[in-house]
Amino acid sequence: MARNQKEEFQALQDTLHVLGGKWKLPIINSICNGNTRFKEIQQSIPGITSRMLSKELKDMELNNLVKRTEDRDAKVPILYESTEYCQSFGPIIAEMINWGISHREHIRNKEKNTAVKK
Repeated sequence: MARNQKEEFQALQDTLHVLGGKWKLPIINSICNGNTRFKEIQQSIPGITSRMLSKELKDMELNNLVKRTEDRDAKVPILYESTEYCQSFGPIIAEMINWGISHREHIRNKEKNTAVKK
């Protein structure tokens, strides 16, 4: 299916709207790594406040990325889990992590080579 530039631009904008910002991808990664309780998610993400986490989780629930389950009789009354829809983004997150690791190494090597040349 051929796409024109306008469709590609809109698709990128839609993706950034839903997943953009500082916290959404780390939250998805945390939940996909098995953190299902609010405190677990918060503790796994350095620097996120409880207020911001709460706001982001609500937004992610509206976008069908996170499922919130409430059971007042359970020891842990509220659990968060990724939806099947969210999990479809998993391979992309894995590639982003790989690219980020590679990029950091690339920049470090560039800095080392620049320092050696001086």
